Amino acid sequence: MGPIRVIFLPGAVLPAQLAYGALLEALGPDVQAVAKDLELYAGDEPLPGWSLDTEITGVLREADARGWDSFHLAGYSGGGSAALAFAAQHPQRLLSLALLEPAWAGTWDWSPAHAGLWKAFDRLETLPPGQFMQQFMQLQVRPDVVLPPPAPDAPPPWLARRPAGIAAFLRSFRSYDLDRGRLAAFDSPVLFVMGGLSNPDQFGEIARRLSAVFPDFRLEVFAGRHHFDPPHRVEPGRLAQLLREHWDRAEGSNPSAMN
Repeated sequence: MGPIRVIFLPGAVLPAQLAYGALLEALGPDVQAVAKDLELYAGDEPLPGWSLDTEITGVLREADARGWDSFHLAGYSGGGSAALAFAAQHPQRLLSLALLEPAWAGTWDWSPAHAGLWKAFDRLETLPPGQFMQQFMQLQVRPDVVLPPPAPDAPPPWLARRPAGIAAFLRSFRSYDLDRGRLAAFDSPVLFVMGGLSNPDQFGEIARRLSAVFPDFRLEVFAGRHHFDPPHRVEPGRLAQLLREHWDRAEGSNPSAMN
């Protein structure tokens, strides 16, 4: 068996290296891990016509450039939704899927609470950038979680592009057709990781719905974590061990991983 090959997709806020640097270090040198930035931020503004399909094309380009016919894919938040879309369209390329609190997972079987949450997300686009980011973050944690105030230092230049990028994700989620049947045909292992302090009407419901779709689904909850202090940044060693177990099991049951 060769080295483990994996592509990580970040969420809509942090660049990939900032998001995954600690996790990649914890995984060690025998894992060929790529922290890939989103295509969404390839220019100063979101690309015209950008959608989750744009991110799928970017993952294919990255894998093909490395000569990877098959690989593991992991994604957090919006990147987790892009990873789901990739699994639906190109299941033959994936050895496994790891979902780190995907922000969205299709439009079927929504509960009233989940539908209400997305109405609240829709209202964010009318807010100025500062309020947008504050309320966007608060919606994704439990109501009793107190998020820290913004750092007093000058924000990094890339942060100014994030409200437009988040809005592009929200627009794509409204119109994207994530095929439940294709996901149900994906029989490689799926690992879903979430924080116990994250909004259960978003991430808990997504986990519940996907557990009824994927044939090989495992949920791991990090009790003290939430969407903005996620395991890949705060508990990278523990998550690295969990991921390595996940990948080892996937490769042990997949003959193509031996090539």
